[in-house]
Amino acid sequence: MTRAKSSQTSATTSPSRGWVSFVGSGPGDPDLLTVRAVDLVRQADVVVTESPEHVALVRTLLGLPEPVEPVDGEPAPEPVGPEMVDGGFGEDGQPLTHAARAKVVVKQAKRGRRVVRLMTGDPFLYASGPEEAQACAKAGLGFEIVPGVSSVSAVPAYAGIPLTTKDHREVAVVTCDASVDWSQYADDRTLVLLSGVGMIGEISKALMAAGRPASTPVAMTRVGTTTTQSTVCSTLEHIAADARAARMSPPAVTVIGKVVDLRETLSWFETKPLFGWRVLVPRTKDQAGVLSTRLRGYGAVPEEVPTISVEPPRNPLQMDKAVRGLVEGRYEWIAFTSVNAVKAVREKFEEYGLDARAFSGLKIAAVGDKTAAAIAAWGLRADLVPSGEQSAAGLLADWPEYDDVLDPINRVFLPRADIATENLVAGLIDLGWECDDVTAYRTVRATPPPAPTRDAIKTGKFDAVVFTSSSTVRNLVGIAGKPHPSTVIGVIGPATAKTAEEHGLRVDVMSPKPDVEELVDALADFGAARRAAMVEQGQAVTRPSDRKPSARSRKVRAE
Repeated sequence: MTRAKSSQTSATTSPSRGWVSFVGSGPGDPDLLTVRAVDLVRQADVVVTESPEHVALVRTLLGLPEPVEPVDGEPAPEPVGPEMVDGGFGEDGQPLTHAARAKVVVKQAKRGRRVVRLMTGDPFLYASGPEEAQACAKAGLGFEIVPGVSSVSAVPAYAGIPLTTKDHREVAVVTCDASVDWSQYADDRTLVLLSGVGMIGEISKALMAAGRPASTPVAMTRVGTTTTQSTVCSTLEHIAADARAARMSPPAVTVIGKVVDLRETLSWFETKPLFGWRVLVPRTKDQAGVLSTRLRGYGAVPEEVPTISVEPPRNPLQMDKAVRGLVEGRYEWIAFTSVNAVKAVREKFEEYGLDARAFSGLKIAAVGDKTAAAIAAWGLRADLVPSGEQSAAGLLADWPEYDDVLDPINRVFLPRADIATENLVAGLIDLGWECDDVTAYRTVRATPPPAPTRDAIKTGKFDAVVFTSSSTVRNLVGIAGKPHPSTVIGVIGPATAKTAEEHGLRVDVMSPKPDVEELVDALADFGAARRAAMVEQGQAVTRPSDRKPSARSRKVRAE
């Protein structure tokens, strides 16, 4: 197993007797982790988790693959990454007590390991960090505290509610249970309630009995800082009924006070153009990263469903011959028409023990900026990238004619997919070049997604789908069926739009350029315009998948 290690040699990173780092993981959004927290997770030998979400968080941070089940008769695959230990629940499925959690942490540290104890929120704020740290001190183990973003402040901030303003400076945080004397909170302080969802009816009555006006603003935010966050805005008099109508459930943070009114103008998270949209990303896993990251930035929940698999050619001899010709100086140009083509040639080079020096004297063409970036990552520079449309046609428009005086060699190496069109080859021949048109990789249809995903596609449970090529359209329809008419269809360009329409799909969004980031931006513009129209008409803001809004009026505001 290989993991990036820090060059530090302090006790915090090179323990001789074990070391525990109590690390706050924040309230849910992984982007709220501190730089120090990320660094320690990357150095850890053992990670003691607190919630099931922590396992996925660590895998994401370290870029670890999903665990592979052992095949019958074969040894189990070697674990990758730090050892993961559940510190939240016991073998009986019940939550561990503070003392039991402390024993788990101490046991791991006594093995002389570098232990990260991941804790929701902040280790020293409404958490078991103090008790567990005291257990480490008693056992003679070194430890450190890495503060995290607490849900006390983060969840209201993500709901657009400041806890203090120049006019409201006092805040009280209350962990709700039957022992709380609510009469002491009769003034106009801002109240932040934890664990108050089930008791909100009794709490609101007690506060009104103590003198708080029935019209006092209240906001309850569920699963804050995540893309499933939802907020109910109400008053002390009506919050219990409104929370029930909205089916609010833990975990939730409740804010009581005049600061809640500022949400009307300060809401920023739930008003993102694609907030809460479930977006289908039909791409190969290694291609979906940039697209999914950009979707998350607009508040969407991307779900990657591979529709194609990139595999080596059935007969590798053609590629072998072309690579040997490249090394021997047979070609004047090599033209890369995709990132996958760059990857295929690079893998063939590594197979032969070659590196980028073999490209010396060879001119390199790239079909677009993304392909040029993949070439640059190899330490090479593309000599030709289309100045206009980033496509084979755009590449041909800028490609020079063969000149038998200036060009010592008239041959082009074109590594491509098995299903690529012949337009580029024909165009190069018209310009006087000879082409070695070589299958560098194959694109094959992926296996169908699980039944629940297929059902979600056909019944409109996805809000949008983004198609990045004609093959993704054909393959998705082939393995999972047509998306529901309510689903917003986004495509990367005219060719993909034509294929979508041929399959009976209505195209709602088309990228102005054949670029995945431009496609997501265009979808976000569509979502923003749709949202603005609903707000202007006084309608509740819904997602495309919300085709049957309840007739019952709910005071649930997203704006």
